[in-house]
Order: sequence, then C-alpha cells, then structure tokens
Amino acid sequence: QVQAVESGGGSVQSGGSLRLSCAPAPSGYGYSDLYMGWFRQAPGKEREGVASLSRGGGRNYADSVKGRFTISVDKEKNTLYLQMNRLKPSDTAMYYCAAADGPWDPLEEAEYSGWGQGTQVTVSS
Repeated sequence: QVQAVESGGGSVQSGGSLRLSCAPAPSGYGYSDLYMGWFRQAPGKEREGVASLSRGGGRNYADSVKGRFTISVDKEKNTLYLQMNRLKPSDTAMYYCAAADGPWDPLEEAEYSGWGQGTQVTVSS
C-alpha cells in the first residue's frame, strides 16, 4: 500500500482553524474492517488517538476534541481530513494518520499502522 502523506499543518492563534489532509487514504484493500484514524504526539508525551472513522461511517473522538474536530473522507479525492476548529494551545502536536483492521479500541494507536511523517500543528495563545 502506498504510504500516506499528511499535510495542512501550520501555526495559528488560539481559536483558529486548520484542516489536515491525509492522502492517499487507505483504500480498504486487504482490510476486512477498515478504520482510518488521526493521532497526535506532543513533545515529551506519548502518541494519542484523536479521531477515527470506520468504513461504515462510525466516528470516535477523544474527549478533548469532541465538538471541535471532525474527521471525514472524500472517496473521490481519496483523501482523509481532520477539520480542527476552536484550536487551543493544548492541541499543539505533530499529527499523523494511519489505518487499522477492526481495532478493539478505535483510538488505540498500537492497533494502527502505516504511519507517515506527520504534519506539525502549533497553536499560540
């Protein structure tokens, strides 16, 4: 499978918005129950799950981003997105996308693979 590339990161002020992209999104080939996820890792912290999207359309979000972030996929563009609104300094991190096959926990990073280089998001107060 072609390695996905994350993009769309940048520096914004608190309250601002960014939209991250991950392309090509996993096609589902070879997956019996495809999940696509966004994860982030802040300096000195472990990588954590942010949002996941199943092939059936089910979505899961970390409590810290519920109501502010939205995960979606454009199948025609073969791109996974993470719309981030009302950003906070605590959202500052490197963001990654990855795929999993029927994860026990849709936000558990250990169940995902296909990690890219990530895209940096920096939110200033």
